[in-house]
Amino acid sequence: MVWIVTKYLLTAGIVVVVSELAKRSDKLGGLVAALPLVTVLTLMWMYLEHQSAEKISNHAWYTFWYVVPTLPMFLSFPLLLPRLGFWPTLICSIVITMVCFGLFALFVRRFGIDLL
Repeated sequence: MVWIVTKYLLTAGIVVVVSELAKRSDKLGGLVAALPLVTVLTLMWMYLEHQSAEKISNHAWYTFWYVVPTLPMFLSFPLLLPRLGFWPTLICSIVITMVCFGLFALFVRRFGIDLL
């Protein structure tokens, strides 16, 4: 139980640090948010919980492929925000990400990468 609480507190703490940095500096907040902190923590938790090297490696492999279709969201969000406001922009960005993911999954399937 202590292990799970530690994981939650450390992971949540990173989210709080990133949001606090973003309030103070757009660039620094963006830089730290762009770092794969959640992935690095997940890989560490998996290793410390004695997951197999194959399982850890697969997690990193699929994380790479799942990140690619999220990138258009980071371009559309700042373009839509002044026009639509926060919540509609967030919803549109989520829809854009879902559509990009579906199309991307179909595309990479041709190369033997099964994301769904």
